[in-house]
Amino acid sequence: MEHHRVRRSLAVATSLICTAVAFLSGCGSDSESGSGSGGVTTLTFAASTFGDPGRGPLLTKWLDDFNKSQSTIKVSAAAVPYPTFGQTVLTQMGSGQGPDLIRFDMPEFEAASDAGLIAPLDDLIDVGKYDLLKQPDQFMVHDGRRDGIIFEASNYAMFYNADLIPKPPTTYEEFAKTARSLTKGDVYGLAFRQTEAEEAGVWQDIFNYVYGFGGKWSDGKNLTINSPENLKGLQAYKDLYDAKVIPRGADAATFRRMFAEGKVGMELNNGGYVTATRGQNPDLNFSVAPIPFPVRSQGAILAPIVINEASPAKEAAATFIRWALEPANQVKLQEILGASSVATVTQRSAEKLKETPFLKVFDDLTESSLPQIVLGFEAKTPDIRKIVVQNVIAALQGTVDLKTALDRAQEQATQLVG
Repeated sequence: MEHHRVRRSLAVATSLICTAVAFLSGCGSDSESGSGSGGVTTLTFAASTFGDPGRGPLLTKWLDDFNKSQSTIKVSAAAVPYPTFGQTVLTQMGSGQGPDLIRFDMPEFEAASDAGLIAPLDDLIDVGKYDLLKQPDQFMVHDGRRDGIIFEASNYAMFYNADLIPKPPTTYEEFAKTARSLTKGDVYGLAFRQTEAEEAGVWQDIFNYVYGFGGKWSDGKNLTINSPENLKGLQAYKDLYDAKVIPRGADAATFRRMFAEGKVGMELNNGGYVTATRGQNPDLNFSVAPIPFPVRSQGAILAPIVINEASPAKEAAATFIRWALEPANQVKLQEILGASSVATVTQRSAEKLKETPFLKVFDDLTESSLPQIVLGFEAKTPDIRKIVVQNVIAALQGTVDLKTALDRAQEQATQLVG
């Protein structure tokens, strides 16, 4: 794709948090008359994490640090709810609009990259200047073209309430037994997403069960949705649902609040959840261990930051990314994100390790974690995800048995990718 670098003198604008409503009406870079006082370029950076009660305010302050360092560029945060984020942003970008900077999750990143909606970064950022994480960074490059820089890389692990569970389970059998024994009254042993309204989140949750039981969505060339290993992993997920050890119908925001209140014993989540949990209850005695499934393989939130191909201010957007990659700003971002990694190799301080000893648990999982995409069918992942989630939820609700549901998902997805 030919890259066009655009510079414009833009009007002065006030840096503010755009609401989802404002965003839907086209909250992007200020491209009004270039004769404004001072010629300030105001960029919009869209990310679902700006709405996170724990990390959102800290990320906004981090943006303020950038704004204070600049005289001609300002970045404004746009918080779009996670369940609708991908569809909202992709729709805007597809019509030649949308934010200048986007923090994508991998399925939407792949779809946007395949559709040519992302500006290539090769001519904008000299990545050779930075000590980038090697294993996850490989997913930022497509056909030799760099489309993204890692904003957050966060491995999945098992969060558990240490007051309720002094010794964490190390096998699936122990995991299920612990969940059952803790479930009584208004306390549940476990929580995970299980409604079609949270399709992207359900995909993240079931990814751990599929890979943790030796399954995978494809062999790189053909879909393997209904493989015996996938059936085994998703049967484990369904067994826990059927055992009523989770608050059925509760969305992620609700059961995460319950975890913070001591009413949920365990949850499989990524490293970014550490900061959010402490933000909700600083006194909660919780810890983290590897997911106790048969195979040490789990999902990872790999979230790239990209520049919208439709942005009229790509150079200004690249200036922000270059600032974000500076060592001091990477360390600050990592501290905000919690137990996640950032784009570059950083060293956790002795103070942080003392405060959060289980940081090493997350860091040690990097080599066995995979982004939540269908390998070989990356750009089709959002469509495949929809098919899989719809069929799995139908099995949860008892309208079809799980094997039939996976056979149907395999057939539908195979027809889709054609």
